[in-house]
Amino acid sequence: MTRFSLAHLTVLGLPPPEVVRVAARTGYQHVGLRLIAVTPTSPGYPLMQDAAMMRATRAALSDTGLSVLDVEFVKLTPEIDVTALEPFVAAGAELGASYIITAPSDPDLARLADRLAAMTDLSARYGLRTVLEFFPWTVVADLGAAARVVEAAGRADTGILVDTLHFNRSGSTLDQLDRVPAWRLPFVHVCDAPVQDSYTTEELLHASRVERLPPGEGAIDIPGILAHLPPGIPVALEVPMAELTRTEGAETVARRVRQGAERVLSAAVPALREAGGDGRGSGESC
Repeated sequence: MTRFSLAHLTVLGLPPPEVVRVAARTGYQHVGLRLIAVTPTSPGYPLMQDAAMMRATRAALSDTGLSVLDVEFVKLTPEIDVTALEPFVAAGAELGASYIITAPSDPDLARLADRLAAMTDLSARYGLRTVLEFFPWTVVADLGAAARVVEAAGRADTGILVDTLHFNRSGSTLDQLDRVPAWRLPFVHVCDAPVQDSYTTEELLHASRVERLPPGEGAIDIPGILAHLPPGIPVALEVPMAELTRTEGAETVARRVRQGAERVLSAAVPALREAGGDGRGSGESC
């Protein structure tokens, strides 16, 4: 059975305890939690500074039996002090999270790789793995660039987070995906969206942060991408739908997204079986 995680961005207006309870009511096994805000106008929930909310979140996890897949969102900027992130990492460990999501925000790729290595080392001290996500409007715009930075970081534990939206809109290829070792790909972000020949930066950011589509309601080849990822990895559904959230509520969005993912994956299973496996290449090198 596919293990679904409700990414916090899908229901970003909800505080962590309610994310957990909504996820439980709508059929998820995991959650992702945003402890550090991404933009000045979007929320983050710094549980490392809020003991009461940390207790409430842990109680919700205990009550529901759900687990935390990942905590986010660390921007690897030129100014970042990785050692100052230890309370954030410790909070992730207290929540039982498995992964920390980082983002490339430094034009100096050698320095970025060094900071990614430091973040990996800090995470490992607390039993978590660091993953690097790529975004088509950043200096690490596609999967190939992400693989090069991760290799330069020189840490076997560092992973790469593939998001189907960014994979599609960055022009990343399935051949590139097959060249990434399976251990570098511990989970995946899934959503759908319209597909066109090119996008403005404004269009990229709007889809990324505000409006996406549930799996099966757009034109991204989600089954094709998933067929080239390691079988059985958790599927985190990251599908912000601001308008539907406003009119019908976050719980409706979470349920619709999970139901769409189940339909897409159920339809994909026979095709994957006919293809004779999981679609992965040898995965010997980046």
